[in-house]
Amino acid sequence: MNKLVIAAGALLLAPVVACAACTAANFKVASFEVQTGDAANPIMRMPGKLVNDCAQPAGAQLLIVAKASDGSVVQKRKFWPAGTANIASGKSVQFDAGRMFEYVPSMKTYSVTVVSVRTW
Repeated sequence: MNKLVIAAGALLLAPVVACAACTAANFKVASFEVQTGDAANPIMRMPGKLVNDCAQPAGAQLLIVAKASDGSVVQKRKFWPAGTANIASGKSVQFDAGRMFEYVPSMKTYSVTVVSVRTW
């Protein structure tokens, strides 16, 4: 009976242990660009591609920071490009975070970083 309990516990913890090996470093933003409109047409597009280089399926949360020319943060947003779905190992997901940002003419530079990883 004790062996059965230990085996069941090991099976329950296996996904947690497997996820522990998958970190933000296992994901890469393969492409990211920013396309802005102007005051007359304030449309923002931020298309990109996120790749899972983990050994197992997982999801990653991204942080995009928009800064003014003096380095001050104008806007920042976190989001999960694949929503609440895992990205298969070695696969990618396309995203466009532009609708999350409001066009502000002072935004000059943009950065994107993987900040969190989890399995769903």
